[in-house]
Amino acid sequence: MFSRIAPRYDLLNHILSLNLDKLWRKRTARHFGHILARADARALDLCCGTGDLAIALKREAGKEGGRERARIYGSDFAHPMLRLAREKSPGEQGIEYVEADALKLPFPEASFDLVTAAFGFRNLANYEAGLREIVRVLRPDGEVGILEFSEPRPLLIRPLYRFYFRHILPRIGGVISGSNAAYSYLPASVLKFPSAEELAALMTRCGFVDARFILWTAGIVALHTARKM
Repeated sequence: MFSRIAPRYDLLNHILSLNLDKLWRKRTARHFGHILARADARALDLCCGTGDLAIALKREAGKEGGRERARIYGSDFAHPMLRLAREKSPGEQGIEYVEADALKLPFPEASFDLVTAAFGFRNLANYEAGLREIVRVLRPDGEVGILEFSEPRPLLIRPLYRFYFRHILPRIGGVISGSNAAYSYLPASVLKFPSAEELAALMTRCGFVDARFILWTAGIVALHTARKM
């Protein structure tokens, strides 16, 4: 499914989020600037899709003095997505893309200082297994950042949000992408995803500490963060 929609994936992300997806990724990269500024840091963007967050991480890493610092990796299991990521990233030297299953990553233990995922973690077949795999590849004191959709907190906004997600978004996505199934799957996957509080609790059970979340844009998205002991 993700391979089929790859050619229109970026366009639909921008249209359906009113371009806010760019802001959310930039904020996520900025949140981890303290790691990305380190010359020896290694960061993995999980379920990287066409590479937008990996590119944002690399740009954040290269801010200070124009020097590139952290080494960035992006992984995804959809080959067409990775092909587009590589095409978009020629000017972002130092990003390495790897075709891989997020539940069985081809990296040794304690490989990364940071693991991120933007709007892809909810697609994993097993959230607990995914979190435990992230714990495995993180170094001690390494951090995780999972950017995902959430339900808006203001009660007045929530019905409008649900109507848009269930009725408007699938129609627009289906017409532009040519895949009705993919954009019917999207709202269904968001609605079954754990709440921000539930995901924080699951992260703690999987071995993370300091699990917390930041809500953006009236709670439409949440950045979930935690640290490996």
